[in-house]
Amino acid sequence: MNVIVLGGGLIGTASAYFLARRGARVTLIERNRIGTGATVASFGNIRRTARHLSQLPLAHRSLRLWGEAEKMLGRDVEFRATGHIRLIFGEDGLADMRTYAEAARPWGLDLEELSPREIHTRFPGLGPNAIAASFSPHDGSANPRLIAPVFAESARRLGAEIVEEAKGTTIGHTGSSFLVTSSKGTFAAECLLNTAGAWGSGIAAQFGEAVPLDARGPQMGVTEPLPHRILPVVGIWTRDKNHGAYLRQVERGNIVFGGAAERVAVDLDRGHAAADPMRLPVQLRAVARLLPAIAHAIVIRTWSGCEGYVRDMLPVMGRSATTPGLFHAFGFSGHGFQLGPGVGDAMAELIMTDRCGTPLDDFRVDRFGRAA
Repeated sequence: MNVIVLGGGLIGTASAYFLARRGARVTLIERNRIGTGATVASFGNIRRTARHLSQLPLAHRSLRLWGEAEKMLGRDVEFRATGHIRLIFGEDGLADMRTYAEAARPWGLDLEELSPREIHTRFPGLGPNAIAASFSPHDGSANPRLIAPVFAESARRLGAEIVEEAKGTTIGHTGSSFLVTSSKGTFAAECLLNTAGAWGSGIAAQFGEAVPLDARGPQMGVTEPLPHRILPVVGIWTRDKNHGAYLRQVERGNIVFGGAAERVAVDLDRGHAAADPMRLPVQLRAVARLLPAIAHAIVIRTWSGCEGYVRDMLPVMGRSATTPGLFHAFGFSGHGFQLGPGVGDAMAELIMTDRCGTPLDDFRVDRFGRAA
């Protein structure tokens, strides 16, 4: 089977790899460079906590693959299962955490509730004013700058063709095959997988499928190296978006952080948001609530990117409802990094076997109706 994959982020490169591993003849086409869209803007969080419940089977599948990534791909992508802690500073957050933990347990996610004493003992320096926390010990983080290029190179070794900087892409459909024309040539295949991220809704619309999606860029930052002591990824349970910060410390000592600052709209022609230094003080105040020591650290770099946010915050994933041979996997709404390997594996299974062992019904493209 010939498959064209449109989009070279984590979702696209993972799909190309798993398709090639199942014997498909794969051509991956990327308008820029591999991994330069939503993937490079990612925080690198391998998190199942607080996901929509219907995403948890996919998240479990993906976590297993993250654990196998180094052996499977032959490269260390810096996946570390150091755990994920979410601090709680108010009764609303505590109630939300307990409600979610109870609902998630039948879906296979067990969250440990930590007291203030347990937080202080196990994770000194974190959230001195926290009244509780949730902890998921098997989650963690990975390096978003490594994973897509490594998947792409592994797919290439299996015979996939990786085409980068393919400008001016147009898509045609003859009824039995898809024809993709770009500055790098014309490519034909019987199947087309749309993993184009924030550009994915535009591709779906060409086939009469409407997806309400906004392109937005997060604001991320990283500090100078500090003494390494924070192992888990750190987040927060809160209803206040101004407090919704998160951080992790890499093995070199730098602290990567994000959240609190509003995501900005992205012009898709430009394709990339710019970080705004004027929003950094607000962001750092929120992060300092989780880790007071960061108030004394020097921020050495900020960046942004381009992510596709669907109205209901669920991805579009599965078969097209209008066009045989067309499949979608886009719109992961800032939550796609953890899911990436699982999405690629699931889409390869669906395309090559006409079935998928992981339920995808909640992610159907036709839940929004037809494009005008």
